[in-house]
Amino acid sequence: MFITLEGPEGSGKTSQIPALADYLRGEGFDVVVTREPGGTPVGDQIRDVLMNLKNVSIVPRTEILLFLAARAQHVDKLIKPALEAGKIVLCDRFGDSTMAYQGYGHHVDLETLRSLLDFSTDGLKPDLTLLLDIPIEAGMARKHENGVEWNRLDAYAEAFHQRVRQGYRELVKAEPERWVVIDAAQSKEDVQQAMRQAIIERLRREEDWHPGE
Repeated sequence: MFITLEGPEGSGKTSQIPALADYLRGEGFDVVVTREPGGTPVGDQIRDVLMNLKNVSIVPRTEILLFLAARAQHVDKLIKPALEAGKIVLCDRFGDSTMAYQGYGHHVDLETLRSLLDFSTDGLKPDLTLLLDIPIEAGMARKHENGVEWNRLDAYAEAFHQRVRQGYRELVKAEPERWVVIDAAQSKEDVQQAMRQAIIERLRREEDWHPGE
């Protein structure tokens, strides 16, 4: 099963993944944890370019193509092989981030983006996506308080991040069966429990999944 975590900046998804993966492994699942951009040596190099605050001159089209290049490498070299081996893949961001950030955030044509995404992912879509939703002001304050890495995308104006959050809501409306929305303003423990419950409920629907076997 391919499970992705999405959310605006400061939603806490990255810090939640290790405990989530440990829980699933304890339930008998083989879990691969990865992130975007990144996940491969090539992807990590592209991530360095995308996130570096020195690269403020990157225009939206360049940004999109760099993200998609990293994703194509990620899908072919890590995600698909892991899924074919029967593993659960937990991925911190995937194609929905491109739709939310570059589509809604930068006002790039959504149909053009969907075509590019389909090409870069070779048609791969998540089985389940968890949206950790939090008001933009609260998320940014959390990043500052926790001393989390501040990158080039964080530095965009608040209006951009508000559009991103609204974009995620539109994506949920379009595919409600794939998404579970979790209130990320809750305590870390409550968010973790909600994530675990959402994943286990989805796994139980799949007849082929038998933890512990």
